[in-house]
Amino acid sequence: MFNEIIQDEAALRAIIGNPNERVVAKAISQLDDICRAFIAASPFLLIASNDAQGRADVSPKGDPAGFVHVLDDNHLAIPDRPGNRRADTLSNVLQNPHVGLLFLIPGNEDTLRVNGTVQLVRDLPLRQQLAMQGKTPELALVVHVEEVFLHCAKCMRRSSLWAMAMAGNAAQAAVPSLAQAMVTHARLSISVEEMDALIQRDYETRLY
Repeated sequence: MFNEIIQDEAALRAIIGNPNERVVAKAISQLDDICRAFIAASPFLLIASNDAQGRADVSPKGDPAGFVHVLDDNHLAIPDRPGNRRADTLSNVLQNPHVGLLFLIPGNEDTLRVNGTVQLVRDLPLRQQLAMQGKTPELALVVHVEEVFLHCAKCMRRSSLWAMAMAGNAAQAAVPSLAQAMVTHARLSISVEEMDALIQRDYETRLY
């Protein structure tokens, strides 16, 4: 399909160049006060994982700001809340523990990137620390931090992400809903309205 494909690092660097010393030096191996403050203010993160064959997945995680607990300079804990039981991330890290996290704060154009390895932990004292609305998670993802750094705001400025969110985006009305996607993709025999009612009921009863 394509005639010009980049296949090695040398070819890539010949086009985009190399990062300057400041960009390389900003990556650290521990969670300092700056990283801790960002994580404490973040209500949303994305976690990237791969299975044993290298097939990738990215999953969103969200809760009130501070839901991710920093345990020490090299470990943080993410509660696993009720979901659809696909458990893509959980299954992946059992095969390949390496993950990448991206923390976001609404209105803040910077993002925090964390790379490391994960263990699935069921220790009750930890799970109790991560409880929400009286519901204790069944397990936690404990990340051993290997690399962490703040990411610049260019992508946020190009997308005007937070400006669009605050102003309201009329284009959202044209985006198909989860209910419509499920009825179509799974070839369900129920209506979109019925599927949406099931989804809303699940949100009401299984948020925590």
